[in-house]
Amino acid sequence: MDNNTIYSRFSRWVKLRPDAVAVIGDGGSMTYRELDMMVNSIMSKFCANEYKAVGIVMSHSAEMIAAMLAVLKSGAAYVPAEPTLPRQRIDYMMRTAEVGFVITDDYCRDLPVAPPLSDRSTPGGAAYILYTSGTSGRPKGVVVENHSVVNYAEAFEREFHVAPGDVMLQYSICSFDIFVEEVFTTLLNGAALAIPSESVHEGSLDGIIDFCERHGVTVISGFPYLLADMNRSRVYPSGLRLLISGGDVIRAAYITWLKDQGFVIYNTYGPSETTVCTTYSRVDNVTPLDDGTYPIGKAVKGVGVMILDDNLNEVADGQTGEICISGEGVARGYLGNPPEQRNFLTLADRRRMYRSGDLGYRLPDGNIAFLRRKDRQVMILGRRVEPEEVENVLNESPCVERGVVRAFTDEHGLAYLTAYFVPSHKNCQISRIKTFLRSRLADFMVPEFFVRMEEIPLTARGKVNDHALPVVMKEGGAE
Repeated sequence: MDNNTIYSRFSRWVKLRPDAVAVIGDGGSMTYRELDMMVNSIMSKFCANEYKAVGIVMSHSAEMIAAMLAVLKSGAAYVPAEPTLPRQRIDYMMRTAEVGFVITDDYCRDLPVAPPLSDRSTPGGAAYILYTSGTSGRPKGVVVENHSVVNYAEAFEREFHVAPGDVMLQYSICSFDIFVEEVFTTLLNGAALAIPSESVHEGSLDGIIDFCERHGVTVISGFPYLLADMNRSRVYPSGLRLLISGGDVIRAAYITWLKDQGFVIYNTYGPSETTVCTTYSRVDNVTPLDDGTYPIGKAVKGVGVMILDDNLNEVADGQTGEICISGEGVARGYLGNPPEQRNFLTLADRRRMYRSGDLGYRLPDGNIAFLRRKDRQVMILGRRVEPEEVENVLNESPCVERGVVRAFTDEHGLAYLTAYFVPSHKNCQISRIKTFLRSRLADFMVPEFFVRMEEIPLTARGKVNDHALPVVMKEGGAE
């Protein structure tokens, strides 16, 4: 057993604090010992086979966490998907990841009592595969290794001092890397994970805050929109000591009230390809940048961040360049060989480096400021979306003869998608196009606006003339 794997580090806490609460919810709690017993019971049902990848399609619960740990202990990688995703998208993910089988809620009922099983996990073994939007028109799977997650749990503990006594809210969907932060920085550091029921999670902000209050939540990590909602409603759980924003740009307007409430607020940055986060920056006690945003901070433990030009030379402080990440957090790469694989490089010292496609610059104090994407990729509700993927699916619709998808920015700086289409017949209905898109895409990827066109305007060179496309303005502003 090696302490540089997720399961081995978790098992250390099973031995140190077996009776400490590991997972808690309105239906009761589970100790580290009990959670580990469930891990062995789930693993015992499939350990006779050796799988490279196992799907996890479950509701959020202690059983879901145990299933993930069981897959990790078996030496395989888990491939998570929310049950609410379109069936065709789930099937594509599981097929391309070559999963041996899929664990569901039913699989985890009536579990046998099993003795402790051997830990087959290795530091360089794949831990999970997360699917992100891809320019090829299909989602692409990012393969993250065990040692990268352990390094991140250590970096998180070093910065935020999470420890026994802390309670982390589990709020994110399982296919986004904030989920990885919520679960593994908690269970690999001896703290407790609070999982709300689906009704609470899908309910009001007040319901989430009440849940946090009941279970003594001390740490919340979420998209900046969650912080903005808390700021607007002026609510937070009384035990909160740490509030973390990630997944998208945080603006000073989101924390005007929260920053004076006595807990610490951090801005974080990092693509899924670099294991959750690569930089941290405390923002409740600093002045925002001129554009109303905050710096994304400095590199976390085990990670290097450079600002490079197109020739991969470092630029001077204050100059704009691409944010490039190296070190422990960099993923193995993508499944298969998509075009984006070229963004993973191996440096002369054998370290991996990932070209993020994000532009930024280094401030005089060493902190990094994020500017924008180099390409067309945008963040919708904190999730990365390639408009080209949405466009490709739009053009598969029987109602669409020709379609394009473009991203715009509202007056609050948030991205939204608009679909322009030439109908394939006169009875074409928007509702049918939306239904088709939802059968193949996650809900947040479906464009907010649809514009029916007689034809798609082209330039003299035959490319789409973006300047001739009408802009549907949202909340009074667009770019």
